[in-house]
This record gives sequence, structure tokens and C-alpha cells, in this order.
Amino acid sequence: MQHIVNVDRINMDALPRLTADQTAERLGVKLETLYAYVARGRLGRERTAEGSTFDPLEVERFAASRRRRPSADGGHSEGRPLMVIETAFALIEDGELRYRGRPVDELAAEPFETVARWALTGEWDAAARFAPGTGVDAARAVARALPAAAGDRDRQLVAVSAFAASDPLRASLDPAAVASAAERLVAGMVEVLAPRRSIDQGPTAAPSNANGQPDLASRLFARLSPAAPSANDIRLFNAALVLLLDHDIAVSTLAARAAASARATPYGVVVAGLGALDSPLHGNASRAAHQLLARVVAGEDPARAVADAVVASHGPVPGFGQPLYPTGDPRARILLGMLADEPRHAAVTAAVEAVGDVVRERTGAHPNVDLALGALTLATGMRDDAGEVVFATARTVGWIVHALDEYAQRPLRLRPVGRYVGP
Repeated sequence: MQHIVNVDRINMDALPRLTADQTAERLGVKLETLYAYVARGRLGRERTAEGSTFDPLEVERFAASRRRRPSADGGHSEGRPLMVIETAFALIEDGELRYRGRPVDELAAEPFETVARWALTGEWDAAARFAPGTGVDAARAVARALPAAAGDRDRQLVAVSAFAASDPLRASLDPAAVASAAERLVAGMVEVLAPRRSIDQGPTAAPSNANGQPDLASRLFARLSPAAPSANDIRLFNAALVLLLDHDIAVSTLAARAAASARATPYGVVVAGLGALDSPLHGNASRAAHQLLARVVAGEDPARAVADAVVASHGPVPGFGQPLYPTGDPRARILLGMLADEPRHAAVTAAVEAVGDVVRERTGAHPNVDLALGALTLATGMRDDAGEVVFATARTVGWIVHALDEYAQRPLRLRPVGRYVGP
């Protein structure tokens, strides 16, 4: 990571352009509709001997404007909620995120396990540490049996079933039993991963409680990165776990709540959430952001790297845009600010700024938490899929917080009714 990006050399005209077919596919329209947009002046194009070409970031900006426009029949625009579910934990208001009324920028400085226990039980314990309990040997054995191509999140997924099978109280929906199971499960999802480094390696010892137990952030870091972290790295990694704990009714949270509505066990709730999380539009989104930033750190032109990422994703620029935060994702602001405070990560910070300049000029979009997670995993020597593991580990707590809420509601209340529209 020796390269420092020179923002002044970004050539905004160097963006590879989209063909008409690629543009129509990105917008989900026929070619006739695409050319109608051009005729009405809503999209610009350039004509060449090979046909019409389009600016990929202009296309993305136009796609975003279409998503915000209400439909002609008065219904909701694309991406708007199909239902409203009351939640008493995460609040998004005035461009900020709060957990039970507390700003996340304050909570991000607290140990993840302290915040997680408070989320699950209402108890604030500064020395909280989570241990996997029984079942960890079975979970490791199941994880080791996976094919060589399996990733760490695959290992976490199968481990959940192993921990469930080892828990004689798995079917108990008593709040205390559910919260205890959640703590053991989150610790187990970390423990099942093979360490890439001794936790005692590095210039600073892992933060420990009075009993000498290292915190979960340090244990997970050692399983995702071979690099020795600084104290700032651990604080940054811990903050990411706190900030990813919960966030409105994301699609994985809806899946988890639907399972809880049917009175699935806490383990079943987490399996449902993990299934929905396994998506490039949700839990895996940081991987593409990591890859984009890695290209820029390696010396590639930021504009070209952005354009290639748009073509590859057939969607928004990876790591940018969050409809719940029109003026910018506060989680990204917190994490990227902390990253910038670490001088040895200057190359990644410069890449973030260079990519951000390209995207902001062409689309006006702001970085989201996926870009911050991609930057964090890149800067700390983690693989491009490490962000998925961080997301899954943190959000497991959020899913069970929602499950506890749903268990107190009428059973099967989230069972929708279908409307037949076939022949």
C-alpha cells in the first residue's frame, strides 16, 4: 500500500462509457424507452460509428431520480416500504442514528459487548464478555467439513445450527434464555473462525476485563487479519461492530422478525437473517467497495475504477448512497473519520477521498457504511469478504433484539396475504 492517490490527476472524461444495451439493462427499460428519455433531454448520449454511448455516472444519477419518483397510480415508489413495523431500538431521524435514544457516535466508543448486552437486556455492564459455552467443538467440526472454497461467513452459518443442536434450551423463548443464547452464539460465531494471528501479537495488548478475557472485537480481528493492530485499529473495529448492530427494518431484519413471528427459535431467527444478508445489495456490499478502493490504492485512475465498478455491479457505485440519509450516512462519517486519524492508513484514506470526489461530482452521492467497511478491511489487511463477517457478527445481536420484541407480539402477525394475478 505504498501508493498515495493524487486527486489532482483524476480525469473525469476518462470514464468508460456504457452502450445503449448496457444502459437499458441498468435502467430496466426497453431500448425504445431509453431513446425516449434521450429525446426528452433527460439523458445525454454521444453518437459514434459503433452506436450511442452513455456516461455511466449520469445514468446512475438518473436511475436514482427514478427510484425517488412516486408512481403514477399514487402508490409507493420503488424501494419504499410495503409495511411499517414498530421498533423500540434503532431510530433514524434528522440524518442521525440512535439506539434507544442514545446517539451512535457516543456508543461507538463503548465496548461492543457492553452495548450488545444493553441492547439485549437493558443492563449496562462495562466489563461484559461473551463466551461460546458448549457446542463450540461441534461447530468447529462442522465448519472444517466445508469445502475449501467456503468463506468465513459460510462457516458462521453452519456453526449456528451446530450451536442450536447443542443447546437443550434452544426452544425457550424466555427473554433471559434468549439473551443468554444470543451472547453465546455471537461468541461462537467468532470462535469458529480459524485465527490468522495470535491475539497477543502486536504493539498493544488486546483490551481485557478484570478476569483477563480479551474483548470480542480483538478476538474477531485476530481471525480476520494477519496484521498486528494498533490500539486505534481495535477501537475502529469495535466501533464498526457497534454501528452495524441494528439499522431500522433492513431486509435481513424483516426476515428475522418474520421467523420470530412464527415463533422460530433464536437460532432459527439468526439463520433467517443470515440468509437474507447473503446478498450483494445488503450484507455483501462492502466486498465490491473493498475491491474498488484496492484498485485505486494500487495506482489505478479513480475515475476508471469507479466506471468499471458501475458496469460490473449493474447498479449504484459500490459504497455510495443511502436513501435513509440524503445528506450522508453518519456511520460512514464516524468510521472514515477514525480511519483518517491513523497515519499508517493514509493510502486508503486518500483512495476514499479520490473515489468520493469522482462520485460526488457526477452523482452527488455520499459514502455509506459499506464504503467505510470496505476501507476498514482493506486498511487492516483483511480479505475482501471480511466485511460480510463483521456485518453478520454485529447484526446477529440486532436480529435477536428484534426477535425479543416480536416474541411479545401476536404470533404470525407478519404472515402476509397473497393476491393472485396469474392466468
